[in-house]
Amino acid sequence: MSVRIQRVSAIQKESLSMPEDKNLLQMNREDLRSLEDAISACRLCPLSQSRTLAVPGAGPAPARLMLVGEAPGREEDLSGKPFVGRAGRLLDAALEQAGLDRSEIFITSVIKCRPPNNRKPLKKETTSCLPYLEAQIKIVRPKVVCLLGNTAAAAVLGRQGIQALRGRIWQERFVVTYHPAAVLRNKNLMADFVSDLERLNSLQDK
Repeated sequence: MSVRIQRVSAIQKESLSMPEDKNLLQMNREDLRSLEDAISACRLCPLSQSRTLAVPGAGPAPARLMLVGEAPGREEDLSGKPFVGRAGRLLDAALEQAGLDRSEIFITSVIKCRPPNNRKPLKKETTSCLPYLEAQIKIVRPKVVCLLGNTAAAAVLGRQGIQALRGRIWQERFVVTYHPAAVLRNKNLMADFVSDLERLNSLQDK
């Protein structure tokens, strides 16, 4: 895994000077496929023993926008695709309201395998999975990364508290909003959730 991440880092450096190079874009896609294969075969933590399918993520590479959730749920575990359950359908509706096209966004999560009974990921599980997310960010080269919920914010930024983190840009590329599952539980959050997604439109175009 460390060799793959080092190779991804080298590609990322090249991409800064050749963003439209067709060969480089092909390399990005090939590296993403290789990373997906590594995630699907991963045995770094016990979650691999209970999963049906790993859920590496889905979307184009490169992509100007990346969404990062917490972990797969039941339907994601069965399909191997991110955000296809109830929370995913709410996310689709919110993206549409915000004027964003899901097909143009790379969507993934911090944890790539479903925790039993959808419990919160353990620290050691996050530690094992985080290098995969870091490699995805390097390959996909998003201008903006939207962290959905406290688990993603804590893993990437080392911070929690959605209300305090919303509305700001962190480390020049990260923004934080609610996880769609939280909006499912409290529909009063929907307007703020859509507003945060609308803001991504302007941020990715700057």
